[in-house]
Amino acid sequence: MPFVPTDPLGIDELLAPEDLAIRDTVRGWAADRVLPHIAGWYESGELPGIRELARELGALGALGMSLEGYGCAGASAVQYGLACLELEAADSGIRSLVSVQGSLAMYAIWKYGSEEQKQRWLPGMAAGELIGCFGLTEPDVGSDPAAMRTYAKRDGTDWVLSGRKMWITNGSVAAVAVVWAQTDEGIRGFAVPTDAAGFSAPEIKHKWSLRASVTSELVMDDVRLPADAVLPGVTGLKGPLGCLSHARYGIIWGAMGAARASFEAALDYARTREQFGKPIGGFQLTQAKLADMALELHKGILLAHHLGRRMDAGTLRPEQISFGKLNNVREAIDICRTARTVLGANGISLEYPVMRHATNLESVLTYEGTVEMHQLVLGKALTGLDAFR
Repeated sequence: MPFVPTDPLGIDELLAPEDLAIRDTVRGWAADRVLPHIAGWYESGELPGIRELARELGALGALGMSLEGYGCAGASAVQYGLACLELEAADSGIRSLVSVQGSLAMYAIWKYGSEEQKQRWLPGMAAGELIGCFGLTEPDVGSDPAAMRTYAKRDGTDWVLSGRKMWITNGSVAAVAVVWAQTDEGIRGFAVPTDAAGFSAPEIKHKWSLRASVTSELVMDDVRLPADAVLPGVTGLKGPLGCLSHARYGIIWGAMGAARASFEAALDYARTREQFGKPIGGFQLTQAKLADMALELHKGILLAHHLGRRMDAGTLRPEQISFGKLNNVREAIDICRTARTVLGANGISLEYPVMRHATNLESVLTYEGTVEMHQLVLGKALTGLDAFR
């Protein structure tokens, strides 16, 4: 078998034909609908046509992709991961749109919602006709969600919800917000229609990362909800944390998409950019950089594939998700930074994807569990000692 620079370990041989077909379909969609426009969207700090994009992604079966029923594709975890990789190879903001929709908002309703809630929301969300968001992080509460201040109290048979959520992807365009709040019974989740009185979602501007993504604050001022708005299937932090585990899995794959796009840009540039009479790829220091990037990229993809097989087998643990998220995002950032050095000054130009991916990954490194939180998860698993408090 010949050596293939884009697949040096032969990872494609681990994939079934249907896996490859899904990957190639998502890659083709991203090449057609995202890549020609993404530099302009990023530069202007907007994601125009997000509702149309959502409907197209729904038609591809990419929304709630690994969920069963209610119009969802019922794909394997590996297939969902491959889709995340291809979407983030285009841009982290596009993968975030899909991840928040499917792995957070839809998953919460699918896993913890009533049958009525599932029938009300999930078919439209799977089709991309309805966009969802997930409200957990607050302005003053990030890594310690147990300290959230958003509160829901009973008033007769209704609930009255008040509080703020911050850094919420899809918030300003969502039809439904899954909001987690303190109650007298413990932390509960609520499926909140965004047209409810007292609910607003102002968009957050002036971002230097995830610029081609809708990011919002959720404001709840005495939002009155009927009794059937609460998700009946869970009480406590295991609800939102279960959703986050599902979403972090997609990030493990997605980060490698950003890394791959940056590596391939550097590899192509090294083959064609000439200095001192020959392509810079012919110099030892450049080849060392390319070799190191290829090592970490494909080790990360192998790790993602392994964790995907464990998820499909029902044996994937949260600590293993932390392992993957910590490693792959951290290595993806390093690959982007190294790729930037290969491109030299051109590395900061939006004519190339490298700096865009690098700045996006700074957000991916932080959201859905910071480096420090995942280190402590692994530290506790390794030692049996809790260092969180």
